[in-house]
Amino acid sequence: MGTRFPRTRRHPFRHPLTLLAVAALTVTAASGCGGGGSVEASSAGNELKGAKFVVGSKDFTENIVLGQIAVQLLKAHGAEVVDKINLGGTVANRKALESGAIDLYWEYSGSGWIEHLKNAEPIPDAAQQFKATAEADLQKNKIHWIGPTPLNNTYALAIRSEKAQQLGVKTLSDVAELLKTKPQEVTLCVETEFSTRNDGLPGLVKKYNMAIPGNQVKQLDAGVVYTEADKGQTCNFGEVYTTDGRINSLGLTVLQDDKKFFPIYNAAVTVRQDTFQKTPALEKVLKPVIDKLDDKTMQQLNSQVDVEGQEPVKVATDWLDKSGFLGGAKS
Repeated sequence: MGTRFPRTRRHPFRHPLTLLAVAALTVTAASGCGGGGSVEASSAGNELKGAKFVVGSKDFTENIVLGQIAVQLLKAHGAEVVDKINLGGTVANRKALESGAIDLYWEYSGSGWIEHLKNAEPIPDAAQQFKATAEADLQKNKIHWIGPTPLNNTYALAIRSEKAQQLGVKTLSDVAELLKTKPQEVTLCVETEFSTRNDGLPGLVKKYNMAIPGNQVKQLDAGVVYTEADKGQTCNFGEVYTTDGRINSLGLTVLQDDKKFFPIYNAAVTVRQDTFQKTPALEKVLKPVIDKLDDKTMQQLNSQVDVEGQEPVKVATDWLDKSGFLGGAKS
């Protein structure tokens, strides 16, 4: 969700571009249509005929799938699209967007509010959070937000269900209490970014007054956090994302954020204002798809990649097709 990337998580492949290479990208240099398994251009309409877009994404499963949804949808409406999916983390994508190296990517309202706009406290109401983020980012940075989706891909801590029952933990406050009674049981696996973000571990331990010993916190790659939390050897608790399909497949229990620390992370498409002004039809094309992406749908799409092993481009294209967004009838 996120900077909170959602973040640098989940998908095993990594894009070869470094941040230096990202900065070297230019929109004019990107002239081909990237990504395999693409749909036929203009099969769903010609609203974007003649337009060219470079589409980026973060380097975790959900954002990669969302990126491919944008790529295939824009192509279907007649646009020429350059696929820069799996570009890197939040910083890489945001810098690429601001510099013109890419034209759009999916961002999360919580990340926009906390990371890009540097606010210390989230807004609890989802609609108000998105409105405030979109208005401030447009005014300060000329970044236009199209959305939001219903899906809220926020952070959470999870533990294998049998261990949760054994320790009697249901909430994050229970974890804070466990640190007082059985501190050795509070072992935690997190991604590197989560360990430094204000909306990640530093803010969490402050909010819940958790004095977790440093040697009981392990920084791991995105997907490994889930498997290690499931095994319970490296750690009992793991940092997860609420729309991740592996939560159910691994039988993990998500702990309730009873003090409502984690921000709301509704996904939306971010695009530079100059690009949006040139092609306002972007909103008309994207909005029906955005409206359909709720938590359950995203969990299913993520699961198809992370659990079933399907390629993101196939998952994205199949969902668009079955939903009737590529010009065919809805199944």
